[in-house]
Formats: sequence, C-alpha cells, structure tokens
Amino acid sequence: MGEVVRAPVALQRGALKEEWLPFTIKLVNSQEDLDKAVQIRHEAYARHLPEFAQTLLRAEGADHEPGVVVLLAESKLDGSPLGTMRIQSNRFRPLTLEQSVTLPAPFCNATLAEATRLGVTQEAAGRLVKTALFKSFFLYCHMVGVDYMVIAGRAPIDRQYQRLMFSDVFPGQGFVPLKHAGDLPHRIMSFEVETAEQRWFEARHPLYQFVFQTIHQDIALPPYGNAEASADAAEWPTMGMTARFATQ
Repeated sequence: MGEVVRAPVALQRGALKEEWLPFTIKLVNSQEDLDKAVQIRHEAYARHLPEFAQTLLRAEGADHEPGVVVLLAESKLDGSPLGTMRIQSNRFRPLTLEQSVTLPAPFCNATLAEATRLGVTQEAAGRLVKTALFKSFFLYCHMVGVDYMVIAGRAPIDRQYQRLMFSDVFPGQGFVPLKHAGDLPHRIMSFEVETAEQRWFEARHPLYQFVFQTIHQDIALPPYGNAEASADAAEWPTMGMTARFATQ
C-alpha cells in the first residue's frame, strides 16, 4: 500500500468526534444481504430508469466477481435496506467502464476502483445514506491502496460528484455512452485518494469534518480478502481518517 498522507499540522486527535448513524454500512457477505442490496438497487433505478431497472431485478454476475464488493446500508430500526453501492477494483480485470472507453495514460499503471449501482432510499435519510456510502467508498479505497476512485455519472448526478471534487477523466469530451449502463451517456470522473484529505482541507469542503474528523463506528469495513489489506486495515476504517494520519 502507498505511503499514508500526513494530516495538516492544525489537525489534532482532540478534534475528532464520535457520531452514531441511524443505519449501519457493511460489506455484503450473505445471500440475504445481497438480496437486500438488489432490492434497493432496483427500486432506486426504477424511479428514474424504469426500463433499465427491469434488468436489475436479480443479482448480476459482476456482484460475485473477484475484486468486487457490495456495500449495504441497513436501518437500525428494522433492518430494511436503505442504500447500496458496488465497488470493483482493477486488480483482477479492467474496470467495467473500460468496455466502452480507453482510459488515459495516468490511469494505465494505477490501482483503480469503480463505483457502480449506487442506489438509496427515497426516504428522508436518503441524502445521509448517500454521503455515508461515499465515505465508505473512500475509506475502503484508502484501506486497500487504491490510487484513483472512478465513477460514471448520468446528468444531473454527475454534479454531485463534481461537488465532491471529482475531476473529469476526459476534459471537454462530455458524456459518453456506456455498454454496461444500457448505452446511456455518462460523464467519467476520478478522485485521487492519496491527496484527498489535503485537498478537502484546503478547499474547506463542507463534508470535510464528516469524512475526516468524525468517527462512525456504524461503518464497518473488514480487510479486503485475505491478502490485499495491510495488517492493521481492520482497525482503522471505523476510527476516522484524521486519527489514522495524526499518529504517523
């Protein structure tokens, strides 16, 4: 795994706070979990892309491939699914979006992770669930040594990633049709993991405290498989990123 970025001097361990969420986020590890993820995935897509959503009534082959994990957010109240996201690294095969585009040179020798099949509940908690799923995506990528997080977003969803400081992989090219998304046009964007903390700190990003200075024990991410995470990877994803950096 690459060298860990140090936190700015101004950030101290005492600045951390602990916050409990009304839901938990975990990696899918059973058929029951996967069924819940598929349920919320289908419901989310059906609201905007009803025809495409009919292809998502069942789990996809990609859900079971090496290098793929599925996140599931569940209500603490009744265990109902509130959100999901699939993450695929390029350690075993090219990213799914590479069926449709050739990534530029900076990405050719990098470790990448693509987030797909994001879906959240339409309830009031939906926005918080989506934000927590992004934090989980980032924590997971940092934990396993990913260089760039990659997404493909439809309009206007792409603007959400722009606000998260994702950058265009193909500046000026606009939206491109993707085979795995029914040939719908998407904007392909990336986010450098190693510099994220510093960039968000300097930009005074409104979610900086939530991602880097808040301990969310409800986000429980175990190591990536048996060999791809560092020895202490199971310890720090729920500790808050600044705590990890501040001890270096």
